[in-house]
Amino acid sequence: MLYAHKSLGTSLAPLAADEPLDNAVWVDLYRPLDAQIAQVEKLGVRVPTLEDMEEIEMSNRIYRQDDVSHMTAVLPGQLPDGKFAAMPVTFILTSHRLVTVRHHAPRPFHTYPPRAGLAPTCPDCADGVFLGLVDDIVAYLADMSESAGYAVEQVSADVFGPTDQRRAAQLESALQRTGSQAEIMSRVRLGLLSLGRVLAFYNLMMTSHKGTPLRQNAKAIMRDIQSLEVHADFLSTRVQLIVDATMGMINLQQNRTMRILSVVAALFLPPTLIASMYGMNFDHMPELHWRYGFLWALGLMVASATGTWLLARVMKWL
Repeated sequence: MLYAHKSLGTSLAPLAADEPLDNAVWVDLYRPLDAQIAQVEKLGVRVPTLEDMEEIEMSNRIYRQDDVSHMTAVLPGQLPDGKFAAMPVTFILTSHRLVTVRHHAPRPFHTYPPRAGLAPTCPDCADGVFLGLVDDIVAYLADMSESAGYAVEQVSADVFGPTDQRRAAQLESALQRTGSQAEIMSRVRLGLLSLGRVLAFYNLMMTSHKGTPLRQNAKAIMRDIQSLEVHADFLSTRVQLIVDATMGMINLQQNRTMRILSVVAALFLPPTLIASMYGMNFDHMPELHWRYGFLWALGLMVASATGTWLLARVMKWL
C-alpha cells in the first residue's frame, strides 16, 4: 500500500487521489506492490527490497548515495496476521521528501500524521517529517518500556508475595509472563539501538542545519534514546532477577516435596527391616511358633515408625 502526505505548514494531510506524487513530503510504502514501487522510483528514489533491508552489514543499512540518505532501523510492529515482531524499516531522506519502506505496521506510522502538528518539529520539510516521525517512534518505545515495567512490577509482587499464596501454577505463570516481557524489552532495546545509529548518521549528514532547531531537536531525541537505553538495561536486569527468584522458588518447592517424600520413605524403612527379618525362611527362629509373635512384630513395626516420625519432628524435617 502507498500512503502519501503533503505539508500544510504545521500539519500533514493525505495527498488527494488526483494530485501528483511530486507534491508529497512523505511517502509511506507498506508491503508495496510492483506498480507502487515503480511509481515512487519515478521520483528518483530506489526502493529497497525486503532482502536488502534485512542485510546485516551496516554499509547496506545506513549509507548516502547521490545526496540521498538511506537509513534502516529495526522496529517492533504488528504483522498482517496480528503477531508482533521486530522488522527493518528503511527511511529514505532526500532534500524534498521522506520515503519510508516497511513490511509490518509499527504504530507511530499510523498515529503520527494526525498529530504531526503537535510534534516538536514542524512537518513543513522532509527533515522535519523525519525527525517528528522518529520522535514519535521513540515515544512509542518509551510507552512499551513503561508498560513492560508495570507488568514486571506485577510479576514481582506475585513472586515475592506471601508464601502461602504461591502455588506451582502461579510460579509457572510468572515465569511465562516474565519471559514475554523480556522479549518485549529485547525488541525495545534493539529498536533504540538501531534508531541511535540512524540519528548518529543523520547528525553527521546535517551539515546544512548546524545551529537550527532541527539540529537541536535531533540532539534532544538522541538524549531521549540514551535515557531510554539506561531504563531498558535496568528493566532487563530486573527481569533477570525475577527469573532467578522464580526459579529459586520453584526449586524450594521441589526440595520441600522431595524432603517430605524422603521422610515418608524413612518412616517405612524400620518396619520394612523388621518385616524382612521375620520373613526369612529359617527353621529355627525364636518367635516362629510363639503365640504372640505376629502381634509382637506388628508392635515393633508401629513403634519403629513412630520413633522415626518423632525424630523427624524434633529435627524439624516435617
